Amino acid sequence: MKFKSKINIPLVLRIEGFLVLIEGLFMLTVLPVTYFHHGLYTFSMPFSALITLLTGTMLIFATHNHRREKTTSHDGVFVVCISWLVLSFFGAMPYLLSKSVPNFTDGFFEALSGFTTTGATVFTRIEAVPKDILLWRSMTQWLGGLAVIVFTIAILPFLSMGGMQLFVAEMNGINYGKLHPRIMHTAWRVWAIYLFFTLFETLLLYWGDMSLYDALCHSMATVSTGGFSTRSASMGAFSCYSQLVVSVFMVLAGCNFSLLLLSLSRKPFMLFRNQEFKTFLKYILLASVGIGLVLLASCRMGFGTAFRQSFFSVVSTLTTTGFFVGDYTAWPTFAVIVLFLLMFVGACSGSTSGGVKIFRHLIFTRNSLLELKRVIHPNALIPVKVNGKAISSSGIYKNVTFIVIYFLFFLVGTILVLFTGADFDTAVGASVAALSNIGTGIGHVGPGGSYVVFPIGTKWILMLLMLLGRVELFSLITLFSRNYWRN
Repeated sequence: MKFKSKINIPLVLRIEGFLVLIEGLFMLTVLPVTYFHHGLYTFSMPFSALITLLTGTMLIFATHNHRREKTTSHDGVFVVCISWLVLSFFGAMPYLLSKSVPNFTDGFFEALSGFTTTGATVFTRIEAVPKDILLWRSMTQWLGGLAVIVFTIAILPFLSMGGMQLFVAEMNGINYGKLHPRIMHTAWRVWAIYLFFTLFETLLLYWGDMSLYDALCHSMATVSTGGFSTRSASMGAFSCYSQLVVSVFMVLAGCNFSLLLLSLSRKPFMLFRNQEFKTFLKYILLASVGIGLVLLASCRMGFGTAFRQSFFSVVSTLTTTGFFVGDYTAWPTFAVIVLFLLMFVGACSGSTSGGVKIFRHLIFTRNSLLELKRVIHPNALIPVKVNGKAISSSGIYKNVTFIVIYFLFFLVGTILVLFTGADFDTAVGASVAALSNIGTGIGHVGPGGSYVVFPIGTKWILMLLMLLGRVELFSLITLFSRNYWRN
């Protein structure tokens, strides 16, 4: 039976054109590093930027007649899902043209890992990769974390294209309502916070033992909770001061950006009254102290070293950033298990982190405890409350369903990776690292590990998990619904 799709294809192409154009402009910012290190006759990055800019420009001009049309919820979901693929397709060109990767799959894997802020890499010796490629790699994470969607929403109103649907689809967490009557102003403010954190962290790291290049790359990877580093040893190659600075900004990046905006504008203490944020800090404190005590007792570390490495590893894992200061898989079993469990948790909703998100854990645990009370008092009406507000039954159902489906995808992903010949630890580590967008897992993909060990088919499985985790499952699953495509 023929049916008409609800998707406004010309409008979607126009939006993708703007995204690709923005991507090309950011490629141009890498050119000074390219020419400084490789001379004027290198062509990989300039040619990639040229092709990307031309494609974006042609899409915009080809859809000029649709510039005044509005996005619908269908368009928003579709754009958010395919944007990572479109951006990664063009983002893979620098890797391929510079011959940093041997094939398209590896290039697309590296690009998608960047744009989804996963941080999984196919590189084995990071220091051997050209500096302009490493800068572009960090930039893909910075763009993918928050800036692409929010920046586009800030620009689209000037072109008479509504953007609230895109904002809702990307900020798929707790709904705090509109932060400002006009979404354009909200988007600009969130983007300004994102940019300020990046520049401020760059200055602090440059003040320490990092070069300006290293400081900028690590700042972009931190604020986006991406985790790409310019060193094979990640943050273990830098001083304790740099590790502390990165730890602080990882915590900030794990916060809800909506709450950060409200706290910085009108309600300065709202962040500290939020139960999700307080739970986030409790998780960090409890896990850091627990692992720190184990390291202090079992690994013959000094007091400062044990708790510094514990705090950094917990924050990096909980925010799904993926930086590391040492091989935590060599730590006592208790520490490894705690870090592994934290990979599923994630930070606050509305942040750039992956994982299930703490808000869903709050609803799940409180509903589970209340179910025990309902067994004792079957006639009692006991609502599940978060931040003093009762959560509706449909809200509880959706969050619990999300967690169940999340772990189902993790199990399926683990089984599929096992079928391709990986050992159990590596299969489990790669699946959770891809689905939670953390990048660094356990086994062969633990600290310092590379995904180059996997065959091409396995890499595509892991890329699907990355995309599922980035769009928070339901958005991508919706695309496979027949009703979604029917008019």
